[in-house]
Amino acid sequence: MDITSILNQMTLEEKINQLMQLATPFFHGSMDRGEITGPMKAMDVSESAIIQAGSVLGASGAEQTISIQREHLKRNRLGIPLLFMSDIVHGYKTIFPVPLALGCSWNLNLAEECAEIAAKEAAVSGTHVTFAPMVDLVRDPRWGRVMESTGEDAYLNSEFAKAQVKGFQGDHLKDDPYRVASCVKHFAAYGAAEGGRDYNTVDLSPRELMESYVPAFQAAIDAGCEMVMAAFNIVDGVPATANEPLLKQLLREQMGFGGVLISDWGAVKELLPHGVAGDEADAARLAMQAGIDIEMMTTCYSNHLPTKVKEGTVEEHQLDEAVLRILRLKEKLGLFENPYRGADIEKEKEFVLSEKHRETAYDAAVQSIVLLKNKCHLLPLDLKRSLALIGPFIDSTDILGPWSWKGSPEDTVSVYDGIGKHCESTRLVSAEGSHIEKTSSSLLEDALKKAAHADTILLGLGEASKMSGEAGSRTNIQIPEAQMRLFREIQKLGKPIVVVLFNGRPLDLTEIEAGADAILEAWFPGTEGGNAIGDILFGQANPSGKLTMSFPNSVGQVPLYYNHFNTGRPKDAPDAQERYASQYLDSPNEPLFPFGYGLSYTSYRYDNIKSSSGTLCSGESITFSIDVTNTGNMAGTEIVQLYIQDLVGEVVRPVKELKDFQRVSLLPGETKRVSFTITEKHLRYVHADLSRSSDPGEFKTFIGTSSRDVSEVSFRLKKDVKESLQ
Repeated sequence: MDITSILNQMTLEEKINQLMQLATPFFHGSMDRGEITGPMKAMDVSESAIIQAGSVLGASGAEQTISIQREHLKRNRLGIPLLFMSDIVHGYKTIFPVPLALGCSWNLNLAEECAEIAAKEAAVSGTHVTFAPMVDLVRDPRWGRVMESTGEDAYLNSEFAKAQVKGFQGDHLKDDPYRVASCVKHFAAYGAAEGGRDYNTVDLSPRELMESYVPAFQAAIDAGCEMVMAAFNIVDGVPATANEPLLKQLLREQMGFGGVLISDWGAVKELLPHGVAGDEADAARLAMQAGIDIEMMTTCYSNHLPTKVKEGTVEEHQLDEAVLRILRLKEKLGLFENPYRGADIEKEKEFVLSEKHRETAYDAAVQSIVLLKNKCHLLPLDLKRSLALIGPFIDSTDILGPWSWKGSPEDTVSVYDGIGKHCESTRLVSAEGSHIEKTSSSLLEDALKKAAHADTILLGLGEASKMSGEAGSRTNIQIPEAQMRLFREIQKLGKPIVVVLFNGRPLDLTEIEAGADAILEAWFPGTEGGNAIGDILFGQANPSGKLTMSFPNSVGQVPLYYNHFNTGRPKDAPDAQERYASQYLDSPNEPLFPFGYGLSYTSYRYDNIKSSSGTLCSGESITFSIDVTNTGNMAGTEIVQLYIQDLVGEVVRPVKELKDFQRVSLLPGETKRVSFTITEKHLRYVHADLSRSSDPGEFKTFIGTSSRDVSEVSFRLKKDVKESLQ
């Protein structure tokens, strides 16, 4: 298909409307076309614009997408097919753990497989593009959207970005109808919103932007992502949607992105309240000049670009470039040959929520769960002891997370059902004890009465899914007070307490950590969550997850992250004064649970750290190795982590930075020598002039079970004079 020929036949209005994305109810053939209400009705989109539109937001199901496409092709003059886009963030119908949880698996192959399954279910249901992965770096758990990220580390986020893009897209989109195009979001620095408040101001130095927030996007682009979504926030004082230096110079020219760039929902029109556009026409001009190809759910382009092009304030070649990028994506997807690509009612029945897909969802949930505490080896639970299941999440199926768009509660395995497969009914009692944010004396009394006769009490506590995700910012990141009241009353019974947590962000668990005997961080574990939790609680599976976002002692510590800088007065310096050091008077500096932390039912010993050389020269490599031994009596998987510290740099360097990791499976008593090889490239960073290079000098290497618990060895990077001056 010659897309240039199509472009040459298009009128100005057809070109402009090709850039418009509208929600499903606007389109002929939609099952809910009569439900255009509220803000969508206020958009006042003309019938001709709908017929000429280029993409659909939120359509689902093979029957509906086929119907919309068929009716559209009847009416569109040139027969240009629609693109169908949706938020398939962590599963279509088979729901996997939220991305922050999946990050805790540190399993890139698993992340790729989950994305591939999500793509397959979405594709047979008619979707062409998913708005995923979100690769924003996150350091502030007050921000609800941390659940969409894989954590606080740029390197780890980059690795997951590559894996997920590959899982969604495969190798050849056109040849594989069971893959979807990946739209990576949100460019850029959305995760750095001030105060953790969604859509809020972002103010970063250019160097911090390039070092911490850009790498995961670059990794996704290098992996071939077809689309990028611009962020809601400002970058260097200009909203990303209108930020020409950000989108044209950085994203397209420096980073090499040649695909389709889309706004977030309503973001073009939001240039008005941002205060950089005086009216919708001005907003359209700014967004087009910045390089936004698709305007999502506002009509600034459709209503005002015709005039802007005719008066010469927007050049038509800019419009043509945007249209060509969209047509090229449709061509890559094979839509001109088969506009119903992938959508298949019978395959939909076969693939969606299949047993095979549920098995992967189970594996993902098991590997994502993090054991935070296990006093006196309370877990795994003893099958002979009676158990009281208490709390609002025990029988709840609200464990899918806030972006489980097509996930169904009726398809979800609850904690009660997962535990019931292991425990005889005569040894099991349950009570709600509290709602998520409210409680009553009757609920509390019932729970205490039942718990009083049990040997062990399991509390299912946490956040409702609506309490995190987009627009889910919170200043209080503790478990809601109603549930804390339940926890305190249960404590008075003096029995062993296991807490299983359901949440989309790191929480302030200081009181829980002090009072519970065991804590299992389940996050929002997805469709098979209950089965995964049940198997871990009773030892059928050994937890191996490690945190990819630090848990604070107090919300007053955030933003909190492991790879922070030292100050001129670090608290742990040998000559630190008692008061005049960088510290809090009422809290430790350190997190309650650090990045990389997670316990197991077995134990691991790290011994005999060595380096192949004390000096690393450019063009060569150096290998670091350590013995890891399973010293317990259960087989397990340990995530061995490699960190490096640059002791003296041109600019201040972090106290440590993750550079590599390995998942190592060990039988009881087994020892494996784990090795990591690095080169000079691993030591490069963004300098003051925004160039990326390394500095000769002293480095420390840390290998261990978390960012806190490590063994160390030193080496020196040696570079010749000419190289150092380059």
